[in-house]
Amino acid sequence: MIVPRHWAEARLQERARGRQVTVRRFGWSDASEEDARRMAEGRAREALARILAGERLDRREPKVPYNGAEGVPIREEILAEHGAALVTRNAYGAQCLNVPDVLFADVDLEEGLPDRVALGLALAAACAGVAAGLLGTPLLGAGAAVVVVVLGTPLARALRAARVRAQGGPEGHALARARAFVAAHPAWHLRAYRTPAGLRLIADHATFDPRAPEVAAFFAAVGADRQYVRMCTRQRCFRARLTPKPWRIGIPGHLRPRPGVWPVREERRAERAAWIAAYEEAARGHAACRYLCALGDGDPDPRARRVVALHDELSRAHAGLPIA
Repeated sequence: MIVPRHWAEARLQERARGRQVTVRRFGWSDASEEDARRMAEGRAREALARILAGERLDRREPKVPYNGAEGVPIREEILAEHGAALVTRNAYGAQCLNVPDVLFADVDLEEGLPDRVALGLALAAACAGVAAGLLGTPLLGAGAAVVVVVLGTPLARALRAARVRAQGGPEGHALARARAFVAAHPAWHLRAYRTPAGLRLIADHATFDPRAPEVAAFFAAVGADRQYVRMCTRQRCFRARLTPKPWRIGIPGHLRPRPGVWPVREERRAERAAWIAAYEEAARGHAACRYLCALGDGDPDPRARRVVALHDELSRAHAGLPIA
């Protein structure tokens, strides 16, 4: 996990084969802006050489937020440090907890058919059509495929809806998946929280490398959000939002100046500070999540428990406030 304090951008140009090639690259450092500039220049030189050698690379790295970064560290203002855990402000203004080794998972609640079920129905229709075509006529095959899709999809939806209702709705269904995982892994211990769109799960019995196979298996078993999984792997970092999303608490405008990523030029910081003050005032009456329950019998890990305590305090998970 890298969340640099200093950023710089280098711009190099060279004329080759009758055309001008311009390359821009970022550099970063915890030590100084000068170190960040040296890194930017080195990365720009390397990229320019590779482009001139015929490699297809982007000429410019976009200034993008956490979930759009590719090969660039987390570009957010550091608000507080708690050992290896960092609290940052994301591109839309919310505070986030970033930790290198305590496992968080975001799980969206499924309302409709999962993609794998829809794909299965499509394959079943195709197989039915091929089989019927071999045994009869192409027209019969097409008709069989239509029957499978027309009858199979509503039936699959009805069966899944009944199963989800039997497990207590989408939230109960998601919790059932987490319970099934810890039942199969007795050493695990999870804490479950309700978020506006789903569940947040925290494993507090051990620490983990975000790229470890057991983490990937856990994410798959509980149905973790795919974008979240991708960013955990890419940034080697687990992450949790600690304060509300601004549009859920009556803040209509974006964090200023756009695009909201760090750093911000000195002349624009007053504008940013005014937006943040209004946001933080509105956020006082809300929590980011609400604690639900503990799952499993594993023994808590001291480091993980310290991070859990910090998360619960800053997210106001036990405050009884509306979540946003």
